[in-house]
Amino acid sequence: MSESTHAADAFGSPAPVLSVSPVVLSAPGRAVDLEVRVSAPMSGSALPVTLLSHGQGPSNHLSSLNGYAPLVNFWASHGFAVIQPTHLSSRTLNLDPDTPGAPLYWRSRAEDMSSVLDQLDAIEAAVPQLLGRLDRTRVAAAGHSMGGHTASVLLGARITDPDDGAEVALADPRIKAGVLLAAPGRGGDALTDYAAENLPFASTTDFSTMTTPTLVVVGEKDASPHLTVRGPEWHTDAYVLSSGSKTLLTLFDAEHGLGGVSGYDVAETTDENPERVAAVQRLTWAYLRTRLYAGDPAWQAACDALTTGSRAFGRVESK
Repeated sequence: MSESTHAADAFGSPAPVLSVSPVVLSAPGRAVDLEVRVSAPMSGSALPVTLLSHGQGPSNHLSSLNGYAPLVNFWASHGFAVIQPTHLSSRTLNLDPDTPGAPLYWRSRAEDMSSVLDQLDAIEAAVPQLLGRLDRTRVAAAGHSMGGHTASVLLGARITDPDDGAEVALADPRIKAGVLLAAPGRGGDALTDYAAENLPFASTTDFSTMTTPTLVVVGEKDASPHLTVRGPEWHTDAYVLSSGSKTLLTLFDAEHGLGGVSGYDVAETTDENPERVAAVQRLTWAYLRTRLYAGDPAWQAACDALTTGSRAFGRVESK
């Protein structure tokens, strides 16, 4: 048996998945109602909930509830209920560029995620197969790229609003753990002129208040030259500059797509690598499993299988 086959076997067989979209949630004051996809195993009770925030790429549909199938399918088939909002920044909505908050709607994105938690009863009512099956005490937030920024705010990072100078704190105490995938780092002199001009909210991210336990996943070759002058190290800021229990997973040779987490065979993935994606699936799931269930051995087993030996996909450090 190969190392990769052994690693796959260590995580158990996937369960059949139920996926329903769009589930439409009321959102007074929002430009449009909030549409989400809900994915969960067909059976089982007390399902932990993971909110997944999409990034912003050139593809038309990945940045919506229709993206990130590699992660969603794995997490759901291994016991999580995964909820994906379509943020106002999605190209699928084709909003007027003068809509307040455009183009990236950084505040609205975080508010979307909390709104989902406010309306879990409505989600269960809209998807009867989930009725009574969600565990509201075990909730996680995850996000890739711009979605990682969104998740970091929910986990405790703060922003100074570029419009009025007010400090914005949108942490949600219902969220007990997080996963940041290729998330943006700090602002200031770390940003390119382009980023400083076009993403002013990114200039003031304060990770020191991000205390919720979090796994920060970065690509060893994710330079993001359009956003930062610091190279791949920039994406580690959520780990280095935050407080509390944090873990950093650095994926060897990975670029911003982390092997292809945003979708199957997508054109914008510059480092397509199905084995790397499989490692990210398992390591992120295992981290959340252990964080949400104290004493669960999943994280240590995943690290032993995927970050040690000659076939290691990355390295891990914690604080």
